[in-house]
Amino acid sequence: MSTTAGAPGSAVADKDATSSRGGAKRMFLVGLALVALAAGAVWLGHWWLVGRFIESTDDAYLQADSVTIAPKVNGYVTDVYVADNQTVKAGDPLVKLDARQYQVSLDQAVATVDAREADIQHAEAQIDQQHANIAQAEAQEDVARVSLRHARDEVARYTPLAATGAETAERLAELTSTRDQAQATLAADAAAVEAARSQTSALTAQLAQARAQLEAAKANAAQAQLDLDNTVVKSALDGRVGDRTVRVGQYVQPGTRMLTVVPVQSTYLEANFKETQIGRMRVGQPVELHVDALPGHTLHGVVDSFSPGTGAQFALLPPENATGNFTKIVQRVPVRIRIDTGPQTRHVLLPGMSVTVDVDTRSARDDDRRIDVENHRG
Repeated sequence: MSTTAGAPGSAVADKDATSSRGGAKRMFLVGLALVALAAGAVWLGHWWLVGRFIESTDDAYLQADSVTIAPKVNGYVTDVYVADNQTVKAGDPLVKLDARQYQVSLDQAVATVDAREADIQHAEAQIDQQHANIAQAEAQEDVARVSLRHARDEVARYTPLAATGAETAERLAELTSTRDQAQATLAADAAAVEAARSQTSALTAQLAQARAQLEAAKANAAQAQLDLDNTVVKSALDGRVGDRTVRVGQYVQPGTRMLTVVPVQSTYLEANFKETQIGRMRVGQPVELHVDALPGHTLHGVVDSFSPGTGAQFALLPPENATGNFTKIVQRVPVRIRIDTGPQTRHVLLPGMSVTVDVDTRSARDDDRRIDVENHRG
């Protein structure tokens, strides 16, 4: 009897439990829907206010303005001062070439300079001597002029005496001959003075030529010194040695690639955005960077500059679109991004690494409105 009487009560209890569980499930589903709705609203609001202004690309790689080290003169390599991946400073010696032939050329050039300086000293001495010769010739001309004046006076004094018979005609003839000789001597001395002066002009020209030859010799000596200095190849910037192919005993010529210095401390980012993404991009906009080598870390930077053309414009073989089989392809525009980070992080960032880039273009919203107004007016 007791078991039969208890059956209806147990059924009611089970029904109440089932109803309670159904209500809790419905409440959970309603709560879940509200949470999802709230999350969707938050996401939609964030997208409307922020997300739609974020332009992203994974076509981005770290870059550095590396320098290829090559000699300016030819010769055999005698010393290599750096190893692979070694850090160097600007001005550090990297490679040394055999300098013996350049030392000989410098010695010859210096000897030529000495010879040209001796030529100048000799020409200056000749000019000084010629000035003395001119002074001597002028003095002789003055003596001849005095002698001529005296001879003329004698002839003038004896002519009337010879006419009256007070002096003989032979004496007058003798004085006349002396006068004529004095006049010829004066003419000869005057010609000697002119010749000496003209010789001075020639010597002055020789001096100018010797000085020009000295300048040429000094230029050759400077070039020889430069060639000798260039036998020691130095680093042009701070960085790290890479792609080292030079070896001791190797013969190199000007322009031969020996190694590369990579300024790893000055890396920057080159991001290639689609042309449809750069409409609101401006210099100075903030950027978030995600480097594959640093998972879980977000780096920051700013837009630094834009390429003056798409990547296709600077390709080795630019596409020719004026053809019958033209197909429109979205082009990529290189954008340079300056990385704002500390030295510890830069030790990890190496040229060629892949990066994902997010550019916040919200600062250009007003520009969009101005463009719309401008186009509407047009």
